[in-house]
Amino acid sequence: MEGTTVGIEPVRQSERRLGFWSYAVLWGDLGVGLLVLLAGSLLVPALGLPHALGAIVLGSLIGVALLALAGVPSSTTGVPTMVVLRRVLGLHGSYAPTAINVVQLLGWTIFELVIMGYAANAASKQLLGWDAYWFWLSVFTAIVVGLGVWGPLAVVRRFLGRFAVWIMLATTIYITGILFLRHDVAAIWQRPGQGGMGFWTAVDIVIAMPISWMPLVGDYSRFARRVAPAAWGTALGYLVSNVWFYGLGALILLAANVTQEPKGFVEAIMLLAGPLALLILLVDEADEAWADLYSCAVSIQNIRPAADQRLLIVGLGALAFIVALVIDITRYEHFLLLIGSVFVPLFGVLASDFFVVRSRYDAREIVQLDITRERVLAVSWAALGAWIIGVLSYHWIAGSLARFGLPAPPAIGASIPSFLVAVVVYAALARATRRQLAYGE
Repeated sequence: MEGTTVGIEPVRQSERRLGFWSYAVLWGDLGVGLLVLLAGSLLVPALGLPHALGAIVLGSLIGVALLALAGVPSSTTGVPTMVVLRRVLGLHGSYAPTAINVVQLLGWTIFELVIMGYAANAASKQLLGWDAYWFWLSVFTAIVVGLGVWGPLAVVRRFLGRFAVWIMLATTIYITGILFLRHDVAAIWQRPGQGGMGFWTAVDIVIAMPISWMPLVGDYSRFARRVAPAAWGTALGYLVSNVWFYGLGALILLAANVTQEPKGFVEAIMLLAGPLALLILLVDEADEAWADLYSCAVSIQNIRPAADQRLLIVGLGALAFIVALVIDITRYEHFLLLIGSVFVPLFGVLASDFFVVRSRYDAREIVQLDITRERVLAVSWAALGAWIIGVLSYHWIAGSLARFGLPAPPAIGASIPSFLVAVVVYAALARATRRQLAYGE
């Protein structure tokens, strides 16, 4: 049944019902939202609009390529991302990224709820004169939890594909048209950047958005009928929406001349497009929070497979609601960069294992582990070592280690170099210590 939840067991072939269009719709929709607009606003006015758009296009191309590749192991095996990581990190080794992923997904859920609460409250104050942030936060929490309990197949096929994608497309075209009609975009294009952010730092911020989805892409690609259409649909859908909404976010901030503070930015969108358009955007925003909350529950099941998925979704939703009442999301940029530093190298290790070191993943072997068996290790130290080296290389290239006397190399962006470092280091360590891999051949 489409409305049922699925744990970490391999998805049966009869339930693998999603094709190219379904993934284009899903990821096109997940790439759209108020938080993506807010992320785009982080690039300006430090960069001028031409340089910001260049960073957006380049960062999106790199990010969606990594995102699509990260989903291939799950499309092949039918198991979620965190469970796939057992194959390379070992059963207990996979618990480390799982714990980090639970924290980041809960954080994203909170971010989404906060921005939806701000937006709906701003619209209700203008339309009704009613200031009730807590009420709107409650409404959207209930919607997000309901979508999570409904299940991914039902959400994608019955909600996104039939309604939400068309609402999103029409609203996006409307907001874009209004922006170009009301503001002198040519003059904004000529406006120089104010400095304070390098081009490659901007690229890393753009890459961080699709990268933030990498730890959960497999939770949805496991429902694919075939591997290639799922990968291409994921890449194309997310590329279009990420470029469009990052660009819109940068342009809105420059045109409205507001700060990057979330409340002010949301009010600028409402003044530009009207409260009704803002409320329509919130319909789509709920999808992002749903995906984060659902995958947060699935990730926990990697550690506790017997946990009831629906109860996890409800409990995590309640926790996110409580935290969202008092959260401060002004350090959004730093959150994005931190995500990239952790997960880009991690999926470099996975890519190295799946595409370079090994030629096949067995789904049942991944799920039905017995660490008492001699051929299975609880932890692959080669994989964990490569991951740690990749994370350190990211922070070194980004300049985060300068305080420890390690000056950064010339600005080249940290995402791709750290990904390649993780790929190469893991391949070398895995072949040098073949018997220490998480699974024997």
